[in-house]
Amino acid sequence: MKTIKIAGVPEHFNLPWHMCIEDGEFEAVGIDLQWTDVPEGTGKMCQMLRDEETDIAVILTEGIVKDIIAGNNSKIIQVYVKSPLIWGIHVAADSKYETLSDLENKKVAISRMGSGSHLMSIVNAQNQNWNTESLQFEIVNTIDGAVESLSSEKADYFMWERFMTKPLVDNGTFRKVADCPTPWPCFVIAVRNEVLENQPKIITQILEIINSTTEEFKQIPSIDRTLASKYNQKIEDIQEWLKLTNWSQKQLDKKTLDKIQNQLLSLQIIEKIVPDEMIIK
Repeated sequence: MKTIKIAGVPEHFNLPWHMCIEDGEFEAVGIDLQWTDVPEGTGKMCQMLRDEETDIAVILTEGIVKDIIAGNNSKIIQVYVKSPLIWGIHVAADSKYETLSDLENKKVAISRMGSGSHLMSIVNAQNQNWNTESLQFEIVNTIDGAVESLSSEKADYFMWERFMTKPLVDNGTFRKVADCPTPWPCFVIAVRNEVLENQPKIITQILEIINSTTEEFKQIPSIDRTLASKYNQKIEDIQEWLKLTNWSQKQLDKKTLDKIQNQLLSLQIIEKIVPDEMIIK
């Protein structure tokens, strides 16, 4: 049995992995796939790849592209979710801020520097023609940290995946003022280069198993009820999310990668454009 460590956010996108692990599909081909939930998100997973604490990460595209360019010794081997991630822009329920324009020059809560919440706050600022260089950040690590930060007015707004944050809107903790979709496929699968070089066959087997599940995921009977129960969501929200979400079984194409690199460069998130083969396998 070969042990492979994998990390991802504890969100509905990753239920296919848990189903394959629980059904023993990896075990059946001699792979002990050990999953770690990372509520801190992409910035933390980038660090885990660098520190060899995980072999694989199911990770936000913009975050891992930025970190590979900055020296993370990993590569993207496939797109996992090809639809955009819809980031909700949230304020505390009793906040005086009512509209997106009210948030210009206000402090944004982010999980950590280099995380999706950090990078997408810059994308959002550019979309609104705000001065991206004057953005102020409050590092909160997790969604629980964001609740504390907004309620105590240490930060003014917080961007996180819209559907995972909706229970906090429904219960009166947050109020959503706008959405900001990513301009690229949201999740990719990244693997440390050492693992790619030493275990190529195992990585191929892992992809075959997860891809056969994601291809048929939406057709699983009562999958909406399963997701709603497991992730504390209203069934109508999950049904809307399923309509908007599309998994992928293909590698990130070079045209899309060029677009991502060019946009990250224009936002000064990366300092240079690198050859595609540095980022994708």
